[in-house]
Amino acid sequence: MLALAFVPSGEGGGSAAGTLIMLAMFVAIFYLLLIRPQRQQQKRHQEMVKDLRRGDEVATIGGIVGKIIHVKDDRLTIKTAEDTRLVIERDKVARKFAAGPEEES
Repeated sequence: MLALAFVPSGEGGGSAAGTLIMLAMFVAIFYLLLIRPQRQQQKRHQEMVKDLRRGDEVATIGGIVGKIIHVKDDRLTIKTAEDTRLVIERDKVARKFAAGPEEES
């Protein structure tokens, strides 16, 4: 009886072409839903980091908010309070706030 369970039936199990088409569809869906949006987001972040200038208000990955007062190749100095200055890596900037009206100091 157990041997009859493993006997192939007369119906075809599908062709190799059908399997390849299904695999290609999974790869395409994976690319469109996961890889492509992540690459676009990464590209936008790199452009934002590249365009940082003195006077921009930014937030770091750690949640520190400050204003850029000095720019080097790979580092930024931000002012977070009256006399507090931090040197951070450019890549650690999470976002740049929209430029609003200038504050009077």
